[in-house]
Amino acid sequence: MLRLYIAGNSPSSRRAEQNVMHLRKHLAAAPTVEIIDVLVRPDLAEQAGVLATPTLSYENSVRPRRIVGDLSDTRRVLEFLGLNSDGEA
Repeated sequence: MLRLYIAGNSPSSRRAEQNVMHLRKHLAAAPTVEIIDVLVRPDLAEQAGVLATPTLSYENSVRPRRIVGDLSDTRRVLEFLGLNSDGEA
């Protein structure tokens, strides 16, 4: 599962949303994406320890990962999260 933490309707939040949907297209087994607006649900951001937005969190029990930014470099995001383009972790 991927969780994208955004702050309202800012340009960087909109870009990150678009980029995460584009990112899903590169994965054979497209993961579920949960989008959390920290302005609406600050409790969830606090609980997760999210200090900056946009933040993409890869919820994996073995190797959880986070990346901050608008996610525009698909290859780099996939590498950082430890995902292959075929969906393997």
